Amino acid sequence: MSYSSIFSQNEQAKEKIQAARIALITERLSLSPDQAEKFWPLYNEFSQKRQELRNEYSAEKAKLNMETATEAQKRALLDFGLNLKERNVALDKSYSSRMLSIITSDQILSLRKAEDDFRKMMLQQIQKRRQQRQERRDQNRDRANERQQQRRNN
Repeated sequence: MSYSSIFSQNEQAKEKIQAARIALITERLSLSPDQAEKFWPLYNEFSQKRQELRNEYSAEKAKLNMETATEAQKRALLDFGLNLKERNVALDKSYSSRMLSIITSDQILSLRKAEDDFRKMMLQQIQKRRQQRQERRDQNRDRANERQQQRRNN
């Protein structure tokens, strides 16, 4: 399989996930057309900034080999992570305030619940797929062992 086809499949999967997230949030928030028009650009901007914070931590963590890192380097990573959490809280406060000019506090609470529910659903899907793959591997291994045993017996 070529890199471009893997990349394309990955992009398609991301788009499907994003569409499912949007559908769940839309359903849970019951946005009016006017609210939706104003909400989605702001929410997308907020989501992008949260992703940038996560990417910053991942990039910083990737620089370290945890097995060879010094205590000072590990502490610096912890401090960096805590600083990002503070920035994330500030971001959340800022965007919550901005969103309150568009949607109600009940809708913001519903948004947070929908995001948590979506994250849980995604984790359950991942876990289910891993389990299914493991079961297929186990079945294939068992079949191979059975064939090998049959060859020995013949």
